[in-house]
Amino acid sequence: MTQQLKIGPHLVDPPVVLAPMAGITNAPFRTLCREFSGGRGLFVSEMITTRALVERNEKTMQLVHFDASERPRSLQLYGVDPETVGKAVRMIAEEDLADHIDLNFGCPVPKVTRKGGGSALPYKRPLLRAILREAVAGAGSRPVTMKMRKGIDDDHLTYLDAGRIAVEEGVSAIALHGRTAAQHYGGTADWEAIARLREAVPEIPVLGNGDIWTAEDALRMVRATGCDGVVVGRGCLGRPWLFGDLVAAFDGRGEEDFHRPRFKEVAEVMVRHARLLGEWLGDETRGVVDFRKHVSWYTKGFAVGSEARRRLSVASSLDEMAELLGELDLDQPWPVGADGPRGRTSGRHRVVLPEGWLDDPHDCARVGGDAELDTSGG
Repeated sequence: MTQQLKIGPHLVDPPVVLAPMAGITNAPFRTLCREFSGGRGLFVSEMITTRALVERNEKTMQLVHFDASERPRSLQLYGVDPETVGKAVRMIAEEDLADHIDLNFGCPVPKVTRKGGGSALPYKRPLLRAILREAVAGAGSRPVTMKMRKGIDDDHLTYLDAGRIAVEEGVSAIALHGRTAAQHYGGTADWEAIARLREAVPEIPVLGNGDIWTAEDALRMVRATGCDGVVVGRGCLGRPWLFGDLVAAFDGRGEEDFHRPRFKEVAEVMVRHARLLGEWLGDETRGVVDFRKHVSWYTKGFAVGSEARRRLSVASSLDEMAELLGELDLDQPWPVGADGPRGRTSGRHRVVLPEGWLDDPHDCARVGGDAELDTSGG
């Protein structure tokens, strides 16, 4: 399926985007994904908090670092205050920190929604409009996109209104996760909502997100919804080579060109991922510790016992990791069923919101100055 995506001046071919994931899509993981894709696609940074960026928080300034080979440099911002968002975007433009800016209106976690941010924010239509206006104005020639969910819950859907506001304010593309905030990552993504948004905003590209576990899923989503591209999140956890499969699929090649690594190659990627994290963090032990969250994803489906997984999850050096992996059966083929769901699959939750948030979609007075998180990565 030959399909190209344009986001502002940037051609994204194939039309595949790595979703921003806190603690995951840092520079080392983006490097692995880009290598497997041959540099094709768009790879977005972790979520960066606008207040932390404006205040030049040390951790945040590290998160906005891109490798010299990353083009375009794609950075996601989280913010709830139009003025602060505007300052952050102007800082990015004036200091040439990124080539593309994505705004997060999809995060469902309580520490974000309880402040009126993430997937809670589009309910306040005037606030959403003000943030988008400030961002587009401050970005200059850089395209501004947004990622959102269907709404807060089934009784408070916002995605169609938000889509029209985005078009009116000059946003270059929209990504829709076909779930509400209340669903978190449970149930099945509503691809029909992606199709409805595509019909509602024909002026700009619409990207679909949700339940893309394989390259075939991506093609099915495009065919079913008419979306202009796909955003891949949890499906690539422990599988950076999925982006190579996506390139093959969109190029019209078949499953015979998909990557099905034996455990020896998976183990080598695991060690390299941990090494890259250590180089990025400036300390091997910190890199190995940060990698621990990835162990269960990389080893999913393989004959790796619970004790071996536990030992890998407490390793503190690259040599220790390599030694533990060497004790396992490295000749194992790619497991049947290992391409399925991974990562968070939690079901329906009560969405934590500011008091009175749902009383009036046009009343934005309840968004206070403390709504901006002071650290990144939420």
